[in-house]
Amino acid sequence: MKKLLHIIATPRGEESRTLKVSNSFLKTFITTHPDWVVEELDLTKEHLPDLTVKQVNGKYLLLSGKELTGQFKAAWEDILKHIQRFLSVDGYLLSTPMWNFSIPYKLKHYLDVIVQPKYLFQYTNSGVEGLLKNKKMVVIASRGGDYGSASLASFDHQEPYLRTIFGFVGISDIKFIIAQPMDMGNELQEKKVQQAQGLAKETAKNF
Repeated sequence: MKKLLHIIATPRGEESRTLKVSNSFLKTFITTHPDWVVEELDLTKEHLPDLTVKQVNGKYLLLSGKELTGQFKAAWEDILKHIQRFLSVDGYLLSTPMWNFSIPYKLKHYLDVIVQPKYLFQYTNSGVEGLLKNKKMVVIASRGGDYGSASLASFDHQEPYLRTIFGFVGISDIKFIIAQPMDMGNELQEKKVQQAQGLAKETAKNF
């Protein structure tokens, strides 16, 4: 069976506008993809390893082409568990609101943990090579304002960053479904959530 990893970066649970859209995606996905298993990784409940000097020094060992041994190998046990889980699946659903024009700190922490040399990317004579080719990702996001407007487009550091970091590791097939604006009145919020839910259902069918 193939696996879809649902990465959750919002702490709001049932109150989350992001997850209202993601749940529509998942209901359709489960129905139309019976040969897939969905795993959930809630970053707001997960204990992520700290990146102390030992972990960072281990990264530089890997960058120099060396293997992790001794204290560095032990320090990387939790990091490798998260990396292996990320690598073990066939596709990704990322649910994330926009916080302060970018992503929640828990998601940034997770990316700093898993985006490591040798595992997700490597340097070659022709430059950097992402190691996660032929995998798909859907990003479902919600924003308080409308960052699709010309006046706010330059404030959007969420989608460009996520496209860059996942593209860096080889995931180029990324579909964004964005519910915005969410904080401009209940009527408009409901309308935009429903529009995003419709797009999420269609995206799930064709994943």
